[in-house]
Amino acid sequence: MILAVCTPALAQTELQRSIYFGGGRYEVDEWQAKELSDWLDSIPNLLEKYEIQLISHTDPIGGKEFNAWLSQMRSQAVFDLLLSKDIPERLISVKDWGLENPVYSNQSYRGMRLNRRVDVVLHPVVF
Repeated sequence: MILAVCTPALAQTELQRSIYFGGGRYEVDEWQAKELSDWLDSIPNLLEKYEIQLISHTDPIGGKEFNAWLSQMRSQAVFDLLLSKDIPERLISVKDWGLENPVYSNQSYRGMRLNRRVDVVLHPVVF
């Protein structure tokens, strides 16, 4: 009997980086754009090994309709950055949560600030 062992060196894991925004804003600042670019450049064989998911969130200020739009604008801004790095559109999927499903509590300023973001999640491609 042959037993397959998965060693940590061979296992691929999900990777994540977040881009944060000011209240009501959807522009990615230069510093975060550079950080994202440097992070992506540091991942060997990115295009062969990962699919990219953008997950956008907002705080509740402004109401449901505004935050749905803002969430889409934020993910589009990050999507455009990825395209500018020659990442094929077919590798990128988007989920805009808006003010739904917050990860952090919107009962505090800190929580609301942390919810104003787009998570760039790299999912390993399974062969």
